[in-house]
Amino acid sequence: MEEKAYKIMGVTGGINITLGIIAIVAGVAGGVLLIVGGGRLLAAKSKLLF
Repeated sequence: MEEKAYKIMGVTGGINITLGIIAIVAGVAGGVLLIVGGGRLLAAKSKLLF
């Protein structure tokens, strides 16, 4: 019974690490996209007329 619990804990730990890495990559990618979008808006600011 204890061996099964250790196996489940190992699988769960691996899944948690994988999801954590995916979350970090998604956060970095989202941040880069926001910075690029903001830079484009600032660059086009002088071309806008109201």
